[in-house]
Amino acid sequence: MLVSVLLAAATLRLCLLARVQPLCRNHTVRTGKVFHISQQIQGDQLYFSSTRAHLIKHPCKKNIALYLGRQIFFTRDNFKSSLLPLSIPASMKVGTPEVTSAHIADSVLLLVVNQKIYIYDYEANSWNASIGIEHPVSHVSGDNCCYSGHPFCVDISNSVFAYLHGDQISQTNVYFSDTQGYRFQKFAYERQAELVGSLGGIFYFHSLSQVGVLLIDQGKARFGYSEHPLNSSFGLPFDYNGTLDILITPGQKGILIFWFEKSLLVSRNSGQLVYPVHVKEGPNTLYSSISEANITIHSVAANQYELAVLTQENNLYYCSLGILSSSLIKFAGQNLWSQEAALMFTDVGRVEILTPLPDSVFPAFDFQKCPVNIQAVLMDPQLQVDVCKAELLQGEFDNKMYTIDMNSKLELTALMIPRPGMSLVPLVMVSNPHSLGLQAIIYEDGYTYDGNTKHRLNISLRQQHHWGRADPNFTSSIKRPTGSTITLDIANKEISCVDLKPLTALISVGCDQEKKIVIQNEISACHKGILDPVGLQDNYSYVIEKEAYDPNFQGQKASEDLVVDYQYQKLGCPHLVYYNTPWKPVVELWREGKFQEVIKAEFVLLEVHGLFTYTYSLTAQTALCRAQPQNWTTIMENPGNKGPFAWNRENYVSCHDPDNDAPLRWPNVPYQILGGPTANKVIFDQRNGIYVFYVSIVDPYYSYCHLETTFSVYVYGAFPLSIIPATVTIIPLMVAMLLSVWLAYAVPKLLHTEKGLRFKGFWIHPCRRCRKACACFRGRCRVHQGSPAWS
Repeated sequence: MLVSVLLAAATLRLCLLARVQPLCRNHTVRTGKVFHISQQIQGDQLYFSSTRAHLIKHPCKKNIALYLGRQIFFTRDNFKSSLLPLSIPASMKVGTPEVTSAHIADSVLLLVVNQKIYIYDYEANSWNASIGIEHPVSHVSGDNCCYSGHPFCVDISNSVFAYLHGDQISQTNVYFSDTQGYRFQKFAYERQAELVGSLGGIFYFHSLSQVGVLLIDQGKARFGYSEHPLNSSFGLPFDYNGTLDILITPGQKGILIFWFEKSLLVSRNSGQLVYPVHVKEGPNTLYSSISEANITIHSVAANQYELAVLTQENNLYYCSLGILSSSLIKFAGQNLWSQEAALMFTDVGRVEILTPLPDSVFPAFDFQKCPVNIQAVLMDPQLQVDVCKAELLQGEFDNKMYTIDMNSKLELTALMIPRPGMSLVPLVMVSNPHSLGLQAIIYEDGYTYDGNTKHRLNISLRQQHHWGRADPNFTSSIKRPTGSTITLDIANKEISCVDLKPLTALISVGCDQEKKIVIQNEISACHKGILDPVGLQDNYSYVIEKEAYDPNFQGQKASEDLVVDYQYQKLGCPHLVYYNTPWKPVVELWREGKFQEVIKAEFVLLEVHGLFTYTYSLTAQTALCRAQPQNWTTIMENPGNKGPFAWNRENYVSCHDPDNDAPLRWPNVPYQILGGPTANKVIFDQRNGIYVFYVSIVDPYYSYCHLETTFSVYVYGAFPLSIIPATVTIIPLMVAMLLSVWLAYAVPKLLHTEKGLRFKGFWIHPCRRCRKACACFRGRCRVHQGSPAWS
């Protein structure tokens, strides 16, 4: 009996101790202050315009962060050392050093100071003013891609918008930069003059491949979008109370957080649908919004999977940012809030409350940190959080980037294991369904050692256009490269599954950088012994006659011969072509060093040195063109095209396209497009020699890449052109032939006339005399030959 009482008392004491355990324990970071070394703030000390502290974390470089408050601090070690407040050099002459907005773009920090943008390159420790902005701005917006050095990812990190918040949308000036903010240019939004309301923000939603503009009018806000199919309508309107700060969560998943003191909204599809976040206080109390819960937000932090809120009532709230909506859960209270406190996530399930502490002796500030382990807090029985139903959610594609080129597909797999006796509902979603379509199949794939069922999920991804299941008014333009993320989560996952994060991958629906084209060269001039490969490598050069090339690619003769150095390392041995045989190169597609297919799409050729001694077998008419076809001349005359080799998939328009309304005015011009639906070929003039061709795939529906290369051919078999003009030889020959035919007809007929008989008799007598003389001469010769010699 006594033992039971003691055990009950001990258990009660442990429970009471567990309940009074603090949410987090404070510790202070203080470094570099052992020796009294004088540190001075150089330049103008910056400060943030808002009364609420903000903290911006670099999503890729975890130790980079910016604190915005009455002082501004920039850290490269995640606030693990004391810091001087950030200041801008006096030479920048900023005037009032008030910061209204900030953004970390890859390796530079962008600050809007006194309505102008300044750039701090923290790696080079240098300051610069942005170029190109001619009007006041108050905010900047951008995003960061952490997956790879792929051009699609680099473009995300380089893209920055600058704008004046609250300005009338129809008259405002918006600026865009693709150089991390170093140089801006005006951004023209379609139908901007027709829009009504003030500007609440402009953002590049890479998860949707759209530019989104937030319009505010009469207490309501909604998003407008720049590209088909979303540019024909607006997102659903939502209440806009106060001035909302907008936070784009990392990972390009399209999750937006809108907040101010009395409002917290979230969107999981780049602003198309925005709704308030519910608040859960205890097991039985649920509020539909922050204002209904009567709490005042001080600081908000979010990572790719989670959201945390610090309130002025000294409470911390938490929720997960899964595919499906979830409510904020109130954690136990603690004295956490101060005017300078700010939240930040240091890892998944790890949030930290940061407060700068001034020093009475040193100008450098210390930092008070209060780290919170979310998983440990959720185990509090008072929260009554259910145990996570899943044991494992795993996929090799997590946190990776893939490329789907046109007519390509991608196969992904994932493994899911529930707890014994539990069932899971997997949910796969793409952020841009207008561009990327999916198909998922789930099946049982054996058992674990303890008897749990393993579920395998196969996911097939293709362009939505090629699935053939969506209306054309729903799909984005197939010609335009786009992007999307794919996320695999568990629909019925509990909030306690902190470590079981969703699986996410970034998909670039665009150019596959591993693709290239190669010209088939089965019979070369070296193989036939016409050219020597050793000689081609030994500074080989050849001469192009001035009558055969035009350096301006207009088909006009040049003023002098051209000496060309042959680039054997790049071109190899030339392909062998007989001049009198129509010819078309065989273009092959290769990927990662492996042959894929022979390209049958449309492509164009151009001799790189301006040789024009070749033409094409088809004309616009014989190629059955509906409209006037493009050619190299029209492409080069277009001022928007740079350089002579500017014909590509982006500016090509097929003459067979029913939407091409260019009239067919010159049906007899050569048709200069090879491949595709025609049997067009190249016909060489009577000239032997080397041709170096540039080839470009122009079919916009074959690949998003600019597939292009150069190759060489050697044309042989052409006899040298005659020095004597053809007319000098042909005219006398024709006259002689005609005269011979006339004589063959006229002479026999003339001999049967009286004149002909006299003419015939006149010649008979001389012929007889000649015959007798000849006979006499032959007889004498015989006598001489038969008689002996007399002496």
